Amino acid sequence: MSMNDTLSTALSNIYNAEKIGKQSCLVKPLSKTIKTILEIMKTNNYIGEIAYTENIKGGIAAISLLGNLNRCGTVKPRYNVKRTDYEKFEKRYLPAKNFGFLIVSTSKGVMTHIDAKANNLGGRLLAYFY
Repeated sequence: MSMNDTLSTALSNIYNAEKIGKQSCLVKPLSKTIKTILEIMKTNNYIGEIAYTENIKGGIAAISLLGNLNRCGTVKPRYNVKRTDYEKFEKRYLPAKNFGFLIVSTSKGVMTHIDAKANNLGGRLLAYFY
């Protein structure tokens, strides 16, 4: 089985498990980016505890679900965003103002669009969740 977009696979696994009311789900393989995004989701109380297991194929994350996630997914194509353009993408991917997060890969690392705005950074859109 070949996986082209591991981030997309990870987020859809989480979303599907959440949708059918599971308590936990597994995400594999892991990358630094996926780990960072999971940590951001955990910080904002969309998912619970995360247990990482390392193995040869990149590792596995066991995630406990809280039932707080309405939708999550990747942004494709991965648009470049200027620090002045976040509004446009918030309208496109998030259901309401100040509700949910866009994940942006910036020169200072992966962060939410709110942090990126605060730090005056543009970047590349990776994902969204609310």
